Amino acid sequence: MRLCELRQKEVINVCTCASLGCVIDVEIDKKNGCITALIVPGCSRFSSFWGRDNEIIIPWKCICQIGKDIILVELPKHEK
Repeated sequence: MRLCELRQKEVINVCTCASLGCVIDVEIDKKNGCITALIVPGCSRFSSFWGRDNEIIIPWKCICQIGKDIILVELPKHEK
């Protein structure tokens, strides 16, 4: 799977049934070239003109399933 394919998928937290947004980037282990985390945009600030607060980093081990249109993740402590 290519990064451009991951970026088209919506990330859903199965613990809260909340949409976290779409993948904007990935973290890669330089030693073995494997993806270690997905990165989605964080909550918006006062105005989207000024950007976003933080990115949500989702460790690869938290990914439950990657489907055709969505990625299911399990993040029990995360609240959007």
